[in-house]
Amino acid sequence: MNIAIDGPAGAGKSTVAQKVAGQLEYVYIDTGAMYRALAWAVHHHQLPISDESTVSELLQKNKVQLVRENGQQHVYWNEIDVTSWIRSTEVSQYASIVASYGSVREQMLVLQRRLATQGNVVMDGRDIGTHVLPDADVKIFLTASIQERAERRWKELLAKGTQTDLAELEKEIEERDRRDMQREVAPLRQAEDAVLVDTTGMTIDQVVDRILQICERTGESTH
Repeated sequence: MNIAIDGPAGAGKSTVAQKVAGQLEYVYIDTGAMYRALAWAVHHHQLPISDESTVSELLQKNKVQLVRENGQQHVYWNEIDVTSWIRSTEVSQYASIVASYGSVREQMLVLQRRLATQGNVVMDGRDIGTHVLPDADVKIFLTASIQERAERRWKELLAKGTQTDLAELEKEIEERDRRDMQREVAPLRQAEDAVLVDTTGMTIDQVVDRILQICERTGESTH
């Protein structure tokens, strides 16, 4: 059974998807980390983020890999483990831009579908249920209010010792939503057969339980 989890920035997709995969003993695939790795490389090499062909060529000539180490997913850019560097505000902003490029998404699509061929995967992103895995057995669309998503991000950054303005984060998330929903290639939208889960006011464990119930019902109905 393949599970697709989509939703806007800060809805808790990665955390929830990892936990769901852990409970089911499935493989977790964080597609956002793949775009972030590319974004990190563009930023690191000080390349023009607005030049699609430069960004696309960079991806073509290099290698993005997802590797499981000690039960955690790590993302590599060639031989460099970039996992701890891809969550910064700058990389987040760059990631949203590189993800809007059609030539980049087409390359990523091939990698992501290849990763899912083994089956029993939980994949999260913006366009998994609509574009990457349209035949996924379970499709979830996770969302939450902008205020809640900004607060979660603020707490996350604070825990890492980074001071950020909450109002500024709200503005960034709003801008990210707009960009993700309006992009020409595979925009962020809920698949027609996806189950909407609004996580506002819910704990991570409550969200995980809700998704596991949905998976259980789907599993029962297919037997």
